[in-house]
Amino acid sequence: MTERPAGPDPLRACRARAEAALDALFAGDLVGDADPRLRAAMRYSLLAGGKRLRPALLYAAADAVGGSRASRADTDRAACAIECIHTYSLIHDDLPAMDDDDLRRGVPTCHRAFDEATAILAGDALQALAFELLCSLDSVDGALALALAGTLARASGSRGMVGGQAIDVAHVGHAIDAATLQRMHELKTGALIGAALTMGAQLGGAGPGTLAAIDAYARALGLAFQVQDDVLDASGDVSTLGKTPGADAARTKPTYVTLLGERGARDFAAGLCAQALAALAPLGAAAAPLADIARFVVERDR
Repeated sequence: MTERPAGPDPLRACRARAEAALDALFAGDLVGDADPRLRAAMRYSLLAGGKRLRPALLYAAADAVGGSRASRADTDRAACAIECIHTYSLIHDDLPAMDDDDLRRGVPTCHRAFDEATAILAGDALQALAFELLCSLDSVDGALALALAGTLARASGSRGMVGGQAIDVAHVGHAIDAATLQRMHELKTGALIGAALTMGAQLGGAGPGTLAAIDAYARALGLAFQVQDDVLDASGDVSTLGKTPGADAARTKPTYVTLLGERGARDFAAGLCAQALAALAPLGAAAAPLADIARFVVERDR
């Protein structure tokens, strides 16, 4: 794939599309009749902003393999499902029993803005909503809807995001080797990023060879994203990050900066970006937006 610099924000158009779809959820039957306080907490966290990287990856992957076979509305529902899972994980990650954070996406965390019990319930509700959204797709056959739900479930649970979080919790204050740190982040961060890409490719009807290329890209990108997150936690500021910097070091959590140093971590992220770009070569020019996202991930400042 030809090298070319990423634009200032390759996520901009996808972010706008995802934001509109997420906002529309609260006008519909799936959320509209929920308990008012619970609904407010769900909306507060889901619409607090953010990069919307995972929906953008779903859209870009579908386009890279020939375009979504689902309607635009159903493609948006699948993208919203990914973001519901991601936001639920952030709400729970910020809780006092986990990271006990005060800020997320530049505003007070859900348990600070509401209360701990409401935050737990809001996260639970968003997790369930994700799968309800995938069950409501009406422009694809049942086999594809089931495949999408299976992809998201595997990436979200004990073999994916939650499994990575368990490794993280177990190693707070303890030494960790490079292999375990990589495995932790492949699960905690990379699994859901991979699910977004796989779901986009599934919606586009990708065959085994194309899915393999998307998977190789996803593995490199997911780890690169986390390495850059570790760099930013060590070097960023609260106004840019939208969350408290230095939190990992304060909790003696293992990171790539503590393992490799900041320069080493930046070099590692750059190498992973190169791997991601190389994985896209079989997809040709259609994968250019995915290439731009990979560069953005390792060049971003938040």
